[in-house]
Amino acid sequence: MKIPILTLLEKNANMLLEKAFINELNHLGKTGEPFLFIIDFEELSPLVYPLAKIPDTIRFMMPEYHQQINPIAAKTKFHLEKQPVPYPDYLTAFERVMHHLRQGNSYLVNLTFPTPIETSLTIEEIYELSEAPYKLLIKNRFVVFSPEPFVRINGGIISSYPMKGTIDASLPDAEYKVLEDPKETSEHTTIVDLIRNDLSKIADNVEVNRYRYIDRIQTHEKEILQVSSEIRGHLPNGFSMHIGDILDALLPAGSISGAPKKRTLEIIREAEVEPRGYYTGIFGVFDGQNMKSAVMIRFIEQTKTGLRYRSGGGITHLSQPMAEYREMLDKVYLQITNHKLKGSKNF
Repeated sequence: MKIPILTLLEKNANMLLEKAFINELNHLGKTGEPFLFIIDFEELSPLVYPLAKIPDTIRFMMPEYHQQINPIAAKTKFHLEKQPVPYPDYLTAFERVMHHLRQGNSYLVNLTFPTPIETSLTIEEIYELSEAPYKLLIKNRFVVFSPEPFVRINGGIISSYPMKGTIDASLPDAEYKVLEDPKETSEHTTIVDLIRNDLSKIADNVEVNRYRYIDRIQTHEKEILQVSSEIRGHLPNGFSMHIGDILDALLPAGSISGAPKKRTLEIIREAEVEPRGYYTGIFGVFDGQNMKSAVMIRFIEQTKTGLRYRSGGGITHLSQPMAEYREMLDKVYLQITNHKLKGSKNF
């Protein structure tokens, strides 16, 4: 199902909303008041809260920033069952993306799908038990337990950490395979170039500080390897007064959209079954001087019909549909390990 084209009136309304939000972030940055921001993929429903005024329906945690709330009691075990989109449905969207790749309209498209799931855990329990470095919960709406930073600002240095390339760690020579795989290499290189270009819009002396290093992630099923890079640049003096403009220039995150970004976003709207909403948006904290933020992947939303897990992967001209379908489903996991569950032997 294609997303209807927005009318001129709707586009103008969205532009006004986006401008007001950017101005609000700039104002908070200028005054030095710390704040939490949550920005959806389409940038239609952004949220910002001074840290002193965060509603009790929102909980978050990331390195150095978190709320002091009494934890819930750990369960002894849990289950997670996936109800994947049928492969023929995925293949239809995949072929639509491949058509645009063959036409030269894009070099890389991040294609995502929702997967209905059943689990004995609530999204509040998933938030509490997940071991991811970046976590966000909006009560009765969604939970995020993301491994992927978006951008960090520390002492005027802005850094981005795109994560592209996934493999089951139990496979023989897994690290070598993912680093030498032509498709994964092409995908990662494309995103690193895109992020370098994005950062160059707002920073000087942009460079790749670390290229294609391995992150190990333990899930409830197995360990997976993901490939990341670090790109950094120098922000001008007084950047905090323009923190909204900085974020606006970088959104949406390149690692979950593709390249070239503008045309690829049009392809995503054509190929995917519905808008992403907060999935693959970003959230973070600006403390008045420094900032940490994350991409909202590993995302479970509460719907009228139950829980849905959103996941996907990057598609290039080298992609094989069944391999991409399996990678999408491999990313449907809970980052909860045995030591988090009292007395758990089988979950």
